[in-house]
Amino acid sequence: MQIIRNILVANRGEIARRVIRTARKMGILTFAIYTDEEKDALFVKEADQSFSLGTGSLSETYLNISRIINIAKENHCDAIHPGYGFLSENALFAKACHDAGIIFIGPKPEAIQLMGNKNEARSYVRQLGVPLPLSITGNSAEEILEQSSLLKFPLMIKAVAGGGGKGMRIIHTREELPAALEAAGREAGSYFGNADLYVEQYIEDARHIEVQILGDSSGNIVHLFERECSVQRRHQKIIEEAPSPTLTPEIRKKLLDTAVNIAKSMHYTSAGTIEFLFDRELNFYFLEMNTRIQVEHPVTEAITGIDIVLEQIRVAMGLPLSVRQDNIFMNGHAMEVRIYAEDPFSGFLPSAGEMILNHLPDSPGVRLDSAFTGAARVSSSFDPMIAKITVHSGNRKDAIVKMRKYLGECAIHGIKTNLEYLYWIFEEEDFSSNQISTRYCENKAELLKNLNLSFRKK
Repeated sequence: MQIIRNILVANRGEIARRVIRTARKMGILTFAIYTDEEKDALFVKEADQSFSLGTGSLSETYLNISRIINIAKENHCDAIHPGYGFLSENALFAKACHDAGIIFIGPKPEAIQLMGNKNEARSYVRQLGVPLPLSITGNSAEEILEQSSLLKFPLMIKAVAGGGGKGMRIIHTREELPAALEAAGREAGSYFGNADLYVEQYIEDARHIEVQILGDSSGNIVHLFERECSVQRRHQKIIEEAPSPTLTPEIRKKLLDTAVNIAKSMHYTSAGTIEFLFDRELNFYFLEMNTRIQVEHPVTEAITGIDIVLEQIRVAMGLPLSVRQDNIFMNGHAMEVRIYAEDPFSGFLPSAGEMILNHLPDSPGVRLDSAFTGAARVSSSFDPMIAKITVHSGNRKDAIVKMRKYLGECAIHGIKTNLEYLYWIFEEEDFSSNQISTRYCENKAELLKNLNLSFRKK
């Protein structure tokens, strides 16, 4: 067992606050890092100590491995929690922690490396007999073009090192492919430093369903059931729920068994999420594995009562998981929305500036994960997510009613947000009846233009 007396949180905003909350509950001190424009942020104030990264681009601050490691070493940090995003799935960062004698609260670098390269990840799970969409790869756009006749349109272009919807394009004709490959490669190179692409058969009207996994160094692997994240905009999730309202018991068991088998074959440790796409007939296909905590982990915590961050820290200390598969149960239904600083009625343009969260009410069965309270400034330098709202109720219908009521009582002033858009979705008939797919937002785009919202103004 390795004792963790303090943790440096190599992240910011709501996930930094989330890690700090559990660490404090465990009696562990926390260290925050921040840029100069964030010196008054809540996560900085809530940490026991904080250290400035100064100013500069992300590569000079939150993505600067050597700088973060040096801060941790200079201040005798026992462990680093990477949160999500930034360096959370960077195998070099995990290895740098190990090399510096710092505990990395996450999986082994080898697991991060394997699942971080989409081609390697796909090859790996294919050997396990896990279904995959048909795909083609190549060392150049020309090679991919030559093979494109092997697949039927529409096709999906994806970045080998990608995530978060970057480097992705849906292509309906062969004529679109050359320009789309060039644009996707350019975007992938800019975001990930790797312009390599692959192309796969696009699954129309797909559903996105993922399995939460936990593993420890003793070889114990458990699942915490699944989440459905089919409501997305530009390949980014905006609403998540658990359990999936789509799966039959038989399909659920097959899905969960598949995810656990993947994790067991890797001797996986810490929290991870294995994502799948489902077609119209509810056949499922491996999408990717995220080797970190997910943004949407609160819905899983709501239905299982398990603190995922606490389990991550226990595993990092060399302790076994505190739960066994036979005592993990689903309780009710949880739904989460992501509130973004963006204007749904102007093409979802980002909205930065001074804001006031002057009414985010306390309510039974509602959890708020936010980077802010009261007056704050939303910076254009970072992801525009302001907060996550999670509701927990006895069933999906009641959860929808509870979320709609809560969204109707929220008020955020000073900037544009997607609150009204989310409220409208929770009133929309197809969403309520689970007639959704990953194209739901695109399919409803025309309705949005002429909405006469009943959203309650504050």
